[in-house]
Amino acid sequence: MTAVRRVLPPAPSDKPPIILVHGAANSAIVWTYWQAELAKQGYASYAIDLRGHGESEQLDLSQTSMNDYADDVRSLTAELDTKPVIMGWSMGGLVAMMAAAGNGNAAACIGLAPSTPTLELDTSVNIRGGDFGPEEYGITSDDPEDQRAIPDLDLEERKQALASLGRESRRARDERKAGIVIESLACPLLIVTGEGDRQWPTAHYDGLWLNADMREISGASHWGLVLSRHALATMAPVVTDWVAKSA
Repeated sequence: MTAVRRVLPPAPSDKPPIILVHGAANSAIVWTYWQAELAKQGYASYAIDLRGHGESEQLDLSQTSMNDYADDVRSLTAELDTKPVIMGWSMGGLVAMMAAAGNGNAAACIGLAPSTPTLELDTSVNIRGGDFGPEEYGITSDDPEDQRAIPDLDLEERKQALASLGRESRRARDERKAGIVIESLACPLLIVTGEGDRQWPTAHYDGLWLNADMREISGASHWGLVLSRHALATMAPVVTDWVAKSA
């Protein structure tokens, strides 16, 4: 069973709910600051712990697929009374696009430096089982002061990042390498990148065929897009203004 962190605005609102999807080898904790800010802006948010992550039921991730993750988000979408905006970071951005593609159940989709889809599957990629940890993404220490992979986060933000970490499905990672085919979306799409992101730089999205609005956040790293409160002060109005116009 998947766990969901729900944060509601202080007063009832007619704004669409926002589903938040975390990245690989982490969990819904990464959305802590985003959820507080969205509530201030009148948005209810639902940060999902994908199966086997965070506070969701722990299970063997060795054969968990990207479509399994997308199904988790689709199930949450179906539980809501109003079409949500689906917003994801990194791997979660691609999961958000998968969940939004074709089913008509999303008002809009937002990717924060999302893993990118493809138009064609690369069948030469070996899809392996097993799982792995955050060390494969450069996080090899549990000391918040020793985090070269997340340089633009302050000490408290780094503690949140470390608290979010967990195991990840190697099968899902290999599926992303082989390519997740998405030809179109049935809703508006916003992609937000960080000027300081070395993992998914803005130029990586130059050839994207999906009809997307693009925004770049000055100075933000990959992790900064989801956990930097300094970057959030710039990002939140960018995202909420776009949602108001597009969703």
